[in-house]
Amino acid sequence: MTQKINLKVQKLPHCFKLPQYQTDGAAAMDLYAANQTEITLKPLERALIPTGIKIELPQNYEAQVRPRSGLAIKSGISLSNCVGTIDEDYRGEVCVGLINLSSENFTVHRGDRIAQMLIAPVVKAELEVVEKLSETQRQEGGFGSTGIK
Repeated sequence: MTQKINLKVQKLPHCFKLPQYQTDGAAAMDLYAANQTEITLKPLERALIPTGIKIELPQNYEAQVRPRSGLAIKSGISLSNCVGTIDEDYRGEVCVGLINLSSENFTVHRGDRIAQMLIAPVVKAELEVVEKLSETQRQEGGFGSTGIK
């Protein structure tokens, strides 16, 4: 059974639509562009797109803003910071930093689904300084060390 939490949302005057899960099995809800006019991103250009909402996360939760896979694959549109984290104490408008990684212009229209937002629990680490770390089979093998040779 899926765990549910209460997410308080303040709808700003320019909000187009509240975030929405598209299916019962969706892990993240879509965020909608709330820009008043069209925003055209040239290749490699970035823009901060408003969503028209503010949120209040429960204590010990974060919201992760992630790219929409369809936009990334079909249009080359991603997030400028890969995955954005919204901390529980942030109360400003949720905005999405989009980047156009394609070679074509891309226009963001009011109401477009531009990103997805996943709500997740936060675990904080207590750092323990040690002289030596435990050994593993991989050890210091880096990028590609477990892949095809």
